[in-house]
Amino acid sequence: MPRSKIGHTLVALAAAACVAGPAVAQQNIEKLKQMKVATTDLNIPVVPQEGKNAAAIRENLKKIKMPAGFKIDLFAIVPDARHMAVAPSTNMLFVGTRKTTVWAVTDRNSDGVADEVKSFAPSLKFTNPNGVCWTKDGFLIVAEHNRVLNFPAAEFFYEGPDVAVIEVVGQGKLIPPEEESYNHGARTCRVDDSGNLYITLGQPYNVQPKEKVAMYEQIGIGGMIKLNAFDGSKREVVAKGVRNSVGMDINPKDKTVWFTDNQTDGMGDDTPPGELNRITKPGGGGEHFGYPFIHGNNVQIAGTAAAPDLKGMSPPAQWTKPQVEFPAHRAQLGMTFYNGKMFPAQYQGGVFVASHGSWNRTKASGGLINFVPIKADGTAGASTVFAEGFLDSETGIYRGRPVDVAVMKDGSLLVSDDYAGAIYRITYSAP
Repeated sequence: MPRSKIGHTLVALAAAACVAGPAVAQQNIEKLKQMKVATTDLNIPVVPQEGKNAAAIRENLKKIKMPAGFKIDLFAIVPDARHMAVAPSTNMLFVGTRKTTVWAVTDRNSDGVADEVKSFAPSLKFTNPNGVCWTKDGFLIVAEHNRVLNFPAAEFFYEGPDVAVIEVVGQGKLIPPEEESYNHGARTCRVDDSGNLYITLGQPYNVQPKEKVAMYEQIGIGGMIKLNAFDGSKREVVAKGVRNSVGMDINPKDKTVWFTDNQTDGMGDDTPPGELNRITKPGGGGEHFGYPFIHGNNVQIAGTAAAPDLKGMSPPAQWTKPQVEFPAHRAQLGMTFYNGKMFPAQYQGGVFVASHGSWNRTKASGGLINFVPIKADGTAGASTVFAEGFLDSETGIYRGRPVDVAVMKDGSLLVSDDYAGAIYRITYSAP
């Protein structure tokens, strides 16, 4: 759908919408689907960007280590900042959280620092709106725990509390409501050039029980689905055998979908590895990546103390091994292909991966950014640490916990941090 049709889409939404339901039950969404006013308060509070908190974060950033020529600065104070979607046409971005807010972050004077941070569509009540992404024509997708919304021209209509919205997947229809859990409910998303919306669906257990395995594979829990980004039709499972993916991106060169996967807890400090995966055979009910039978290249899960009820179960005859194994329990989350020109050639076309850091390891590990080069044949090279120091190696205390990475139009790299409640901007100048 070309951008010129945005106005026609909005008119069609107004004409086709049904009668509004109760405002409380529907959280104002029926009014917004009809382009009606949901609130009379047009003032949206902004998040303070200066003060002691900002000064302390800037001081902590002095401890971050990166290759020569790179510099990291505070871009914005954004409470609970998770996954990011850089706007196509304006100098702003939208930021998801695991709470009830999606943030609109704007650098109005283009100086590399955000001037304004305020909630997006506050007349709606979001539930774990972690996943944010764009269609190629400028529609913003918000993937919640169990609902998917689509906002036409969000980067132009975000100034007020009421915005036009398309309900792609209604509440309770992304996964069966009885499978909802506080655990592994953060979705991530991407939209390909054909308008297919990809969404990760983490399974809500450490290891899913035996009676859930087949059902999860069938409906895409513990994997990834794709569907139409505007009406939710043509839903299809494209990946299964995944524990909990909280990061994905599409390689702009060969259009393959890549994703991270978090490993099983309770198997020791150094096992199993985290994963970076690549989908190459999405048809036939979804490409299988081994879980919950096996993790990484050869770490057995089924039948161990972590999954005793899966004893005797084996992975399918064909399953796909990861492109990269990361050190255990570092919790690799957001990832992005670097398509900018600011960084040296060795980084262009490669993948940056945010490591949130361990929570159940004897000695904390992670809290860093990895870089993975992509070879000429489209496969991954060896992973290296690109930025570290968010975890104090002496005290074992986190100064920050990276969640996502995103490339700005000028080629700088943004890093979100839900622990510090901030977004950082990494730039490069030849030393």
